[in-house]
Amino acid sequence: MTVQLDARPPVAPAPGRQRRSSGRLSRLDTRYSPYLYIAPFFLLFAVFGVYPLAYTFWVSLHDWDLLGTDHPFVGAENYTRLLADVDFWHALVNTLGIFVISTVPQLLAALWLANLLNRGLRARTGWRMAVLVPNVTSTAAVAIVFGVLFGREFGMVNWLLDLVGMDAIEWKSNRFASWVAISAMVDWRWTGYNALILLAAMQAIPRDLYEAAAIDGANRARQFWSVTVPLLKPTIIFCTIIATIGGLQLFTEPRMFHSGTNPIRGGPLRESQTLTMYMFENAFAPHYNFGYGSAVAWLLFALIALVAAVNVLVLRRLGGGAGPRKGATR
Repeated sequence: MTVQLDARPPVAPAPGRQRRSSGRLSRLDTRYSPYLYIAPFFLLFAVFGVYPLAYTFWVSLHDWDLLGTDHPFVGAENYTRLLADVDFWHALVNTLGIFVISTVPQLLAALWLANLLNRGLRARTGWRMAVLVPNVTSTAAVAIVFGVLFGREFGMVNWLLDLVGMDAIEWKSNRFASWVAISAMVDWRWTGYNALILLAAMQAIPRDLYEAAAIDGANRARQFWSVTVPLLKPTIIFCTIIATIGGLQLFTEPRMFHSGTNPIRGGPLRESQTLTMYMFENAFAPHYNFGYGSAVAWLLFALIALVAAVNVLVLRRLGGGAGPRKGATR
């Protein structure tokens, strides 16, 4: 018995057609796939970043009472009132004062600490982990502890001042003293964080540069200022920008430092009220003027953008002389 099969072998596609199809898919993948990969970030940023900004600006153009139902359009009236508000300028001075007092020592201490951790210490990993402990500590717990340390009657700081013959300081009712106390709290929390960032940048510096400097007779201090600091300029600017954004948005530390009947004022005479605290006071309890609070938020955003732009210009100025000059031989 014979079986006759009519099955024919499959016909392979032409090699030229297969190459053209795969080449077209490869070009489409190269051209459009990067946009698909980054699309989730921009979608989330549009929902949780751009839309709240636009909505806040729209609210700032209205007399928006959170307890009312009618929100009349007032244009730029909230901004003109804000620029003539004495309490706003008082909060702005407080914000800039605390920012300067806390940021400059913080970055200098972080640079020194990173240089120390970059040396051949015993149990280096343990020390590097220890400097990050203040950053993971609860802000409320930190504020409570520092509030006790800077207490008027039984605070340890005033006790130490009394030992050296100095008078006690009113840390919560004196404006400049409250700036110093809050700045100490901020520095204690964020110095280790910046130190680890600077340490990571230090470890990327080639050791050959230090060896060449040592052969030329440079000691450790000279190597630090002539080799380490110039190569850390981009990282230092980055830390400065991050500290600027955080310092101008300071809220929790001064809010927890003053625990009176109305702590959102930053003391009875607004000794340490920052812009974010002033914004919260107007937007929510006790005023519930959401339009006026939104205007404060937008002026704070403009201030942060201005300071960040200055930092970018400084970064470009510092990096401008790194490249080869025109006409130089290679």
